[in-house]
Amino acid sequence: QVQLVESGGGLVQAGGSLRLSCAASGRTFSYYVMGWFRQAPGKEREFVAAITWSATRTVYADDVKGRFIISRGNTKNTVYLQMNSLKPEDTAVYYCAAEYGSSLYNDERFYNYWGQGTQVTVSA
Repeated sequence: QVQLVESGGGLVQAGGSLRLSCAASGRTFSYYVMGWFRQAPGKEREFVAAITWSATRTVYADDVKGRFIISRGNTKNTVYLQMNSLKPEDTAVYYCAAEYGSSLYNDERFYNYWGQGTQVTVSA
C-alpha cells in the first residue's frame, strides 16, 4: 500500500523559513513524479511545485518561484520543500502527491497518491 507522510509544518513569522518533508513508502518511487500542493482556508487546493524522479527537472507556481525549492532525497522516496521568505499568504495545509510518469503536471487530477497534509502558518 502506497503511503505518503508529510512533516515539518508549523508556525513561523513572516520572512522566516520552513522545510517540509514527505516520506513515501509501499513501493520504489524511482519513476514517480512528486509534487507539493497547498490549500488555504476557504480556497481550492493549488499547485506549488513538482519534481521528476531523476530530480533533473522542476516546476514551480509563479507565486513561490524564487522562494521555494523542491528536491528529492538520494533514495528518491523522499521529497523536500524548502520554503524561504515566507509570507502570511503562504499559510495553508501543504500536501505531498505522487504519480508514475515523467511529466511535470501542475494539475492535481494527475496525481493518484496523496499524503494527509501538514499545516503551515505564517504570522505577520
